[in-house]
Amino acid sequence: MNGRGLKIPFSGLGLYTVIYLTFIYLPVLFLPLFSFNDAIYVAFPLKDFTLRWYEQMTQSPGLLAAFQNSLKLGIVVAIVSTIFGTLAARAFTRYRVPFQRPLKGFIAVPLVIPLIILGISLMVVFNRLGVPLSLFTIGLSHVVICVPFSMLVMISRLEGFDPELEEAAQDLGETLWMTFWRVTFPVALPGIVASLLLCFTISFDEFLLAFFLAGEEATLPVYIWSQLRFPNRLPSVLALGSCILLASCLLVLLAEWVRRLGAQPSKGGQEA
Repeated sequence: MNGRGLKIPFSGLGLYTVIYLTFIYLPVLFLPLFSFNDAIYVAFPLKDFTLRWYEQMTQSPGLLAAFQNSLKLGIVVAIVSTIFGTLAARAFTRYRVPFQRPLKGFIAVPLVIPLIILGISLMVVFNRLGVPLSLFTIGLSHVVICVPFSMLVMISRLEGFDPELEEAAQDLGETLWMTFWRVTFPVALPGIVASLLLCFTISFDEFLLAFFLAGEEATLPVYIWSQLRFPNRLPSVLALGSCILLASCLLVLLAEWVRRLGAQPSKGGQEA
């Protein structure tokens, strides 16, 4: 790039980017701000600084139960989705799969379907099949939306993998299974970790599907929604939301950092 292009960073697209990011993220920053406010109402001016809402948050049995449900659900969904996503990415990058592009599009369809439509449809299907709504039905719906994310992450990781490395290992006497563990798995590991973190975050934070498919065991987002009806419980919900916001941001950043870890540099010396 020449020096002339660097003198106007906020013109055109740059200014639009700043306005867009401000519009998206500025309201989110009010969440932790009001969680430290010593008042039950979200309004200015702020009163005294307090941490009692965070203490009250940890003393709620219903909140802790919902947190445990979301934690267990997120871990299981992340593992199952990553397994399916890795297998799909492996097939698309290693072999010539018939109708490869239509299959990729079919797997990615849940990414473009509104979650409210998907949630109602799955609820109708489960009711017709006689499957009781529970954490199990929520987990199945979360796998449906997480597998495409996992597949895309793993495709980006495995796309530049040289299949001759596996062939060389097999020529040296390794079995298919040991070739995978000693050659393929170390290369794919950053993508696998990134997929696990991303799928966990998506499942942990998802609300619409959990709202339609939850039985007696509510997830954390559904619990938060139920507490918004009571003004005196709003501050503890804000405190909980601040913790979730911080944890989600850290997990997404960690997932992206791990995904890029060990990426092969391109000819220009940049990461692939």
